[in-house]
Amino acid sequence: MYQLQLKPLDKTPKYKQIVQSVIMDIERGVLKNGDHLPSISELSVEHYLARDTVEKAYRELRERGFITSVQGKGYYVETSDNSKLKILLVFNKLSSYKKIIYYAFLETLGDRATVDLQIHHYNVNLFQEIIEKNLGKYNYYVVMPHFTLDTDKAISRGILNTIPSQELVLLDKDIPELTHDCLRVFQDFDKDIFTALEKAEDLLEKYSRLVLVLPSDANHPEELPWGFRSFCLMRNKEFSVVENAMNEVVQAGTAYVVIRETDLVELVKKIRQTSYLLGREVGIISFNETPLKELLNMTVITTDFEAMGKTAATLLLEKQRVKVKNPFYTIRRGSL
Repeated sequence: MYQLQLKPLDKTPKYKQIVQSVIMDIERGVLKNGDHLPSISELSVEHYLARDTVEKAYRELRERGFITSVQGKGYYVETSDNSKLKILLVFNKLSSYKKIIYYAFLETLGDRATVDLQIHHYNVNLFQEIIEKNLGKYNYYVVMPHFTLDTDKAISRGILNTIPSQELVLLDKDIPELTHDCLRVFQDFDKDIFTALEKAEDLLEKYSRLVLVLPSDANHPEELPWGFRSFCLMRNKEFSVVENAMNEVVQAGTAYVVIRETDLVELVKKIRQTSYLLGREVGIISFNETPLKELLNMTVITTDFEAMGKTAATLLLEKQRVKVKNPFYTIRRGSL
């Protein structure tokens, strides 16, 4: 007879513990297709649980396709479709860069999982709605926890805490304050930009002033300007942070760090209207690599989006709960 393993001191609701224990034993091969499960009464008596608790757990397992019930005989493992993991991806947006992560994630998983994608658009209320509607329906919840800068962080952490730690994967952004022992594959935004500028320090020597063009309406991580300011202060560089390139008067001896591509285009146009030489008297560093930036001979600092998707999928399949900082590097070209 199958012995269900529950942890007495675990704060996870008992019905959830039953669900997680059965699924884990199916995935490990302890339970096989057709195996008979203890009855509701047997589990209730053995583990001192209310019948409603066990019924709720079995109902969720049945809805998720892990077990089936036969009238008059009881509950049985049904693994015909359970060899595939069910994964919910919750992205903040679907940009060209996010698509690279998405397709790398899918390719690495192959036929071992089915993946659904939803977008929360930086809206914590929409994120809460997505999680509440889907909690208990997937094996894993892979979340990009980027929200508007005015979002109460306690609220977003509270929503994430409703997801069991073994089912949660944080992608692209870490939340150090989150107590969950979950898988995390992330960018370290302030240290990444600081290190990237350090690696280009020899090219930046000829510039006395650095300008970060950071849109205020794009909900970019607040850590980005921290790393930028830290570098400038430590290297005694004059610096400023501006919202866009429209009102910027291009000056010799200035290097621009540009986040958004529309600002990059605007800056290149402005420089071409002057006598300054790009890469000598005025410099540009652009965020995130694209084929167009390679053609424009543009210096780029970028994370490896493909590696992020592959790493998250690989570690998820291996059931590892570790913290992994994603690779971030500088591509040196003629614009600096």
